[in-house]
Amino acid sequence: MTHKYNKQVLGLLVAASLFSACSVTKTYKSPEVKTEGLYRDQNSADSVSLADMPWQSLFADEKLKALIQKGLDQNVDLKNAIQNIAQAQATLKQSKLAYIPTLSANADYTRTKSSLSALNFPAGININTLTNTYRLYLSTSWEADIWGKLSSTKRAALASYLGTDAARKAVQTQLIADISNNYFTLISLDKQLTITEETLKNRRSSVETIKELKEGAVVTGAAVVQSEANLYAAEVTIPDLKQSIRETENALSILLAQAPGPIDRNTLDSQVVPVNLSIGLPSQLLHNRPDVAQAEFAFRNSFENTNLARTYFYPSLTLTANGGLSTLQLKNFFDQSIFYSLVGGLTQPIFNQGINKARLTTAQSQQIQAMNTYQQTLLVAGQEVSNSLFDYQSAAAKQASRAKQIEALIKAVDYTQELLRFSSATNYTDVLTSEQSLLAAQLSAVSDQQQKLQAVVNLYRALGGGWK
Repeated sequence: MTHKYNKQVLGLLVAASLFSACSVTKTYKSPEVKTEGLYRDQNSADSVSLADMPWQSLFADEKLKALIQKGLDQNVDLKNAIQNIAQAQATLKQSKLAYIPTLSANADYTRTKSSLSALNFPAGININTLTNTYRLYLSTSWEADIWGKLSSTKRAALASYLGTDAARKAVQTQLIADISNNYFTLISLDKQLTITEETLKNRRSSVETIKELKEGAVVTGAAVVQSEANLYAAEVTIPDLKQSIRETENALSILLAQAPGPIDRNTLDSQVVPVNLSIGLPSQLLHNRPDVAQAEFAFRNSFENTNLARTYFYPSLTLTANGGLSTLQLKNFFDQSIFYSLVGGLTQPIFNQGINKARLTTAQSQQIQAMNTYQQTLLVAGQEVSNSLFDYQSAAAKQASRAKQIEALIKAVDYTQELLRFSSATNYTDVLTSEQSLLAAQLSAVSDQQQKLQAVVNLYRALGGGWK
């Protein structure tokens, strides 16, 4: 009897192996996405990319590099991204363990009461019996992966895990960019404050000069009032600059996961801008950009979920086994009380209110959405590269013209001041206009340099640099 039973179970296993050869799941292949023309007006065939450069080599400022390293060690968002990886890793491990049979230990006690009517007893007389059953046994269960259900679940978990790792890299690249951009903003504000304070000193001196000229009847009282107003116009901007500096320091402190406070830094003039800004090939974004890779892993996860949804239309094979000790009297528990059972069963869904069909429809729709998101993420990446590169080129073009503008305005200020002192060919309005234009141009020159530095950082991030 036992031999016949084992042959039946063996038959189920053979059938399972035959069914598994006809898996309903599909093999994943990376989808084809459009990469041509992602970089506007750029047709480079050079595969060298700025993204391949370690961030330690991109920046020459040691104080900036120290801040970036501190951010990588302490930033809260990055720490949370790492915890997401740990959670996904646990889920992946759990999906792998689904291939292994479950095993549990059980102990139970059953008390059964039955009533029997004896033929030889007078009518209405019953015999009640009580039966006590004691059992201690092990039970195991295993589901055969006939249609690839467990395999699809594992591959979906793997895609999710890889996606969280890509998300961590995306957080890291963004963190490096945020720290760098805030740092460059901070030292640019420092430079603007220095220029404004120097201008304020010059205008104080100019007020004294205008007062002397008034005493000499060279200018009128209106010129004195105008010079004082010009002084206050520069003075009133200083509190705003100091406030911006303080707020930028506080923003940097948050990125470093520390209490708001001063930031140790160098000057804007000490910064070195990389000369070679190679952008590589658009197709390299598929591997270099963490958010693009994350979008593909999300598509891969949805692809495997669609595979999983298909498997629910087909029967599942489950093998269960029990074995242990059983007795009617506790004192004889270890005497002739061994029992075991082995059961194999196929479960085929027949009617489940359309749940399987709805599950598949939902999974297929989510797969289409994931594919659309993947392509859109790649397009945005190309847009960011194009914008950052043009931003850098625009800043570089402005710097050349700005230098000439400042040089001309310095001469204009000198000439008008000289004319005001020694002739009547001009008035203080001309001096006032040239001084205001000079300050605006000097502050704009600082903004141009800041734009150029930040364009390099944004291009580096857009290309996918910072995580290697």
